[in-house]
Amino acid sequence: MFQEILLPMISRREWLVSGAAVLASAGCKTPQPSGIRVRVWDERQPAQKKAYPNWLGNQIADHLRTVSGLSVESVCIDDPEQGLKDLDSVDVLVWWGHVRHAEIEPATAARIVERIRTGKLSLLALHSAHWSRPFVGAMNAVARDRALAALPENERSRAVVVESDLLPRPWMAPSYKERLSPEVQYRRPPQGPVEVRLLRANCCFPAYRGDGKPSEVRIRLPRHPIAQGVPEFFAIEQTEMYDEPFHVPAPDEVVLEEHWSSGEWFRSGSVWRLGHGRIFYFRPGHETYPVFFNPNALRIVANAARWLGQR
Repeated sequence: MFQEILLPMISRREWLVSGAAVLASAGCKTPQPSGIRVRVWDERQPAQKKAYPNWLGNQIADHLRTVSGLSVESVCIDDPEQGLKDLDSVDVLVWWGHVRHAEIEPATAARIVERIRTGKLSLLALHSAHWSRPFVGAMNAVARDRALAALPENERSRAVVVESDLLPRPWMAPSYKERLSPEVQYRRPPQGPVEVRLLRANCCFPAYRGDGKPSEVRIRLPRHPIAQGVPEFFAIEQTEMYDEPFHVPAPDEVVLEEHWSSGEWFRSGSVWRLGHGRIFYFRPGHETYPVFFNPNALRIVANAARWLGQR
């Protein structure tokens, strides 16, 4: 007989908030010689031109170049090695992806996740990058580490991890009725090692709405470095709506939330630690809305880049 042990039950709310230029558009820009080294990676999908004449990634990079202590370059998926060469020269990778997630090889994403784990790189994932392979890989590495850490040391070293997915195909959104992911169960056979059954994080949510209605950002951790100089409440004038639950491991810190007048809300600024590295997810978007002309959104990105780049 197998013995099945589920992790302790907590309320839905507790689970959700616990923890918490022309040349530029043609290719990469040369980084400055010193400071926290930030690489802004962008798909540059054509729809961006509606709001960002010089691409969304370049808009963010141009702002970050005005911030003391940052050395910034802007790249895109069509650059050599998909803009991901020489990661030894990068401290913080800012990632905007949406429609070309599948073009990033799993091995490339695994290399990024390993650099995060060893403290050589931090990841700042923006909006639809919730389904990028580096972010999904990092979230499932967090889930895997936590599942193993919950075991006694004498069981942990011999445990067998068996992973499965919530839904039958990649990049499928869950419904409100789906069980939350990630989820872990432990099975102990009469003989042999503990089996850790891990339902991987789907890294999506049950609803979105692209009508451009405003959101209210509410800072939950005003003393966090990412929130420095940001008002406790401010509006994103045009944005896409995402609604909870977000199928990710419980964040270590939820710095900010977004709320909509129709009742939806989202953990829109969340931090996770993976080994010696950190991940920050900042939700506001879509690429056809001028979110990254909003001074408070830009300040959050700049604060996050500086904080993530600290060793």
